[in-house]
Amino acid sequence: MGLLGILASVFLLSAGAARSPTIYVPARTGGWPDWLAGPLRGIGIGMAISSGEFQTLTLIMCAGYAAALVAAHARALSLRAIVVAIAAANAILLLGPPLISQDVFGYLAFARMGVLHGLDPYTHVAFQAPTDPIYPFVGWPFQHSPYGSLFTLASYATAPLGLAGGLWTLKAVAVAASLAAVALTARAAGALGRSRRYAAAFVGLNPVMLELAVGGAHNDTIVLAFLAGALALTAGAVLTAGAAGASTRAAEDRAWTDVHDGGIDGRPPRHRAGALALAAGVGVKVTAGIVLPFLVLAPSTWRERARVALAAILGLALVAVVGLIGFGAHALGFLNAVGEQQQLVAGHSIPAETARLVGLAGTPGWWRHCFVAAFALVLCYALWRTARGADWRVAAGWSTLALLLSTAWLLPWYAIWPLPLAAVGGDRRLRAATLVVCAYAILIHLPLADPLLNAPVLHTEPRHGHVGALGR
Repeated sequence: MGLLGILASVFLLSAGAARSPTIYVPARTGGWPDWLAGPLRGIGIGMAISSGEFQTLTLIMCAGYAAALVAAHARALSLRAIVVAIAAANAILLLGPPLISQDVFGYLAFARMGVLHGLDPYTHVAFQAPTDPIYPFVGWPFQHSPYGSLFTLASYATAPLGLAGGLWTLKAVAVAASLAAVALTARAAGALGRSRRYAAAFVGLNPVMLELAVGGAHNDTIVLAFLAGALALTAGAVLTAGAAGASTRAAEDRAWTDVHDGGIDGRPPRHRAGALALAAGVGVKVTAGIVLPFLVLAPSTWRERARVALAAILGLALVAVVGLIGFGAHALGFLNAVGEQQQLVAGHSIPAETARLVGLAGTPGWWRHCFVAAFALVLCYALWRTARGADWRVAAGWSTLALLLSTAWLLPWYAIWPLPLAAVGGDRRLRAATLVVCAYAILIHLPLADPLLNAPVLHTEPRHGHVGALGR
């Protein structure tokens, strides 16, 4: 029933959002062409989705997710059923309009600036090309690109496709990256002797992953795919079909022991390849780099750690070279944009909400600095623990959660960042904390949270608020 609840709610959300313009498709500010609404518009199911209906369907999705996790843990669901449900949910979201966010149009705007207008997205903003037909759909036209050079250059391929072709290409990329992240996370979990079915359900059926990340076609799913790839590479050998005569399900759930992080069946984990994968993730979004030092410290010997560090430096250097070829002296301009964004405050970030609770006016700089200092302490402690032999995946997961809790620029789809780490780390407390953060990311979109949190953002009329923020 959990899987059916998820699929039903995803379908009704997507179809309801496609029916007619609503606040749940912020890009409607540019108009309501058929290519934006998507093929689900023609189904004609119901009226435009209301805030109450959105809340009800989202809560059903969350309940279905909880039921699916319980069933997966109890082995009441097969891996095949989970995979089919994840694929179906992603396919439905692919057919619907971009939900909750206008970020995908920011990606397209930066690509069109570079290809069609000769404007470097690291030194220019969308407002400087106001005649481009993408402009009315952009949420934040005064922001420079905060994305890495690999993603920015790759997105240039969408410019010749037009608005419709570019949008649906990026939506397909987000779905493909989401499915890759789920598959690689399950692969890593199996190699580490943990349940593939639970790992797949934990990541792939998560409402933040579906409704916010995939629904909004965010490039965070690409970052997640690189992270999951690093987890699969560093997990060592992959669990296969077991001894002759054993059933598929028994082989899938067979317990393995990962001794001293040395892999399974004598096959060592590929830390250096994992470091290269994470370096590529940094080329999409700089936040992928938070996991990199933990992976460097993952091997048990300092000699191997030095080799992994060299691989990481090589990977980052290659990303920098690509950036220099594409953007010259402005190749690292995205770091300036990220710095600019960190001066902003999202209304539902933890620093902003706690400042309100203690009666502060706004979110003072010193208050934000306290959270940054707390994050630095957590990060240093986690790195120290990793250097002394703690599981680097768990340490990186806690550090990622600390980053989410400390940043004043918290957007809800960021909550997917620790999902693969929590899924394969084997720490129940980390999984529980990750689910709490995901629940918060969902809660802030629902009317029932209005009395508890700052002024609502999504169910009032946004234009340049955090709904349309150009993903960080």
